[in-house]
Amino acid sequence: MTGPSGTRQETPTRPMVIIMTLVVSAFVMILNETILSVALPHLTGDLGVSATTVQWLTSGFLLTMGVVIPTTGYILNRFTPRQVFLAAMTLFSLGTLICALSPGFPLLFAGRIVQASGTAVMIPLLMTSVMRLIPADRRGATMGTISIVIAVAPAIGPTIGGLILASLDWRWMFWSVLPLSVAALAVGFVLFRLSSETRRTPLDLLSVVLSFFAFGGIVYGLSTLGHGGGNGLVPPWAALVVGAVALTTFVLRQRQLQRTESALLDLRPFGHKPFVVAIVLSALLFMSLLGAGAILLPIYLQTVLGVSAAVTGLAVLPGGLVLGFMGRPVGRLFDRVGARPLVIPGAIGLATSMWLLAALGAGAALWMVIGVHILLMVSLGLMMTPLLTEGLAVLPKNLYSHGSAILTTLQQVAGAAGTAGFVTIAALGSATGAPDASGLRLAFMAAGVIGLIAVGVSFMVRPKSAHAPAGGPSDDVDTSTPSTPVAGG
Repeated sequence: MTGPSGTRQETPTRPMVIIMTLVVSAFVMILNETILSVALPHLTGDLGVSATTVQWLTSGFLLTMGVVIPTTGYILNRFTPRQVFLAAMTLFSLGTLICALSPGFPLLFAGRIVQASGTAVMIPLLMTSVMRLIPADRRGATMGTISIVIAVAPAIGPTIGGLILASLDWRWMFWSVLPLSVAALAVGFVLFRLSSETRRTPLDLLSVVLSFFAFGGIVYGLSTLGHGGGNGLVPPWAALVVGAVALTTFVLRQRQLQRTESALLDLRPFGHKPFVVAIVLSALLFMSLLGAGAILLPIYLQTVLGVSAAVTGLAVLPGGLVLGFMGRPVGRLFDRVGARPLVIPGAIGLATSMWLLAALGAGAALWMVIGVHILLMVSLGLMMTPLLTEGLAVLPKNLYSHGSAILTTLQQVAGAAGTAGFVTIAALGSATGAPDASGLRLAFMAAGVIGLIAVGVSFMVRPKSAHAPAGGPSDDVDTSTPSTPVAGG
């Protein structure tokens, strides 16, 4: 089959095989993102480093993600999906091997950076592939699978890490993942055939530098602020100022480069109102999911209710599993009724659960906390898949990759902001400077305000009747200027 520009275009014969290969690969990668969290205290003694130093095994991973993700819009346009997949899985597998073989902290840290470089590309690649391969009337159900990856993998990562540590050396956290990543790489090498047109857009090195300081500075500043900020290489406020200035310059640079279709991260998706609404709600969602659900709640369980770390992990596991398992059913509902009937009750449930957590005190029963956490996860589940799908569906094809890069970048920044903000409020609201019952209540109240804002914004989600029909403008319009296509495979 020959395309309009004379290049050979191959119709993918196994779209679901490609999607499932990406899903399994992304699951393995994101599982590895959190599997190490329970081992950090153990690594402090085993590697002979301080708690502040060992924290960089997670902070450095997130920082690398925050720096690399903004470049994925350019990467996905410049290289074929097959090339991007193979490069990402090779980097991840290599980084996993380095971690498994590392005798000390420096090599282990280097391996985590290599792992993160591959992981950062996978979710935008997965989102873009779904938008390109799946018909509009079935995207919700397929995008729901991505929610399983995003939600379940981080939820069970600490549990699996704890089971490994109970009887094996911490390096087995990487040895156990390595065969899975190599198998995904081998399967992808054989089966991943997806035709696409790439553009020989020159790489703007100034944009790369600005992106590094903008997103790296913001994520680093927020992450170190969330961990106290006193022992970082750079004060959090300085990193945030540098990040803000670099981000402003980065935006101006991209607007200039958009005129010649050479932007590192095309910002034209912000010209579509449904995308902006989805972005804002996604940011509020991830602030709540990571800041309140993943950080504040475990602190509350251990410091206020006095339960062990093991019980804390088991207490939050049901909610995480519920969130993941809701992905495909909610996606199917989205295909039938649209985003609005799901997102509005989800936002109301989000606000309600946060205020309920604020009302709980030292005398709360554990089952009550688990119940409220499940309500929170159900609420987020009603929002996550519709927002991912709705935000990208409104964009023309040539902006899918940039839209997914923007969405994933802001998720990272919002998660870091939620963690830093809520932990800081909890510390300031306590009598001792460390999160206690009164400080945590204040932080949950702040999260409740975030939930109320989400409720207000949710009414701006467009009804299904306002959607472009399947195969309509959002699927077929390409607003890019003519460029040199390269057949992909």
